Amino acid sequence: MSDLGNAMAEDWDNVIEQNAAGPKQASADGVNVQQHPLPDQIAADKYLAGKRAFSRNPAKALVRMKIVPPGTV
Repeated sequence: MSDLGNAMAEDWDNVIEQNAAGPKQASADGVNVQQHPLPDQIAADKYLAGKRAFSRNPAKALVRMKIVPPGTV
């Protein structure tokens, strides 16, 4: 599963890099194509990275705290 996650992350990195190098908008033969803005692509990459990190170990989403009642210091 981790190999698949790494491959997907590398693919997404390549997509963002190619989109940044290419034009934002193109038209040919009356067909217009426009990409999502680069900040939106970066935000999607961060969201997916967080989702992948959570799926690896969901127990890390829980926070362990020591509760000390007042007056018992």
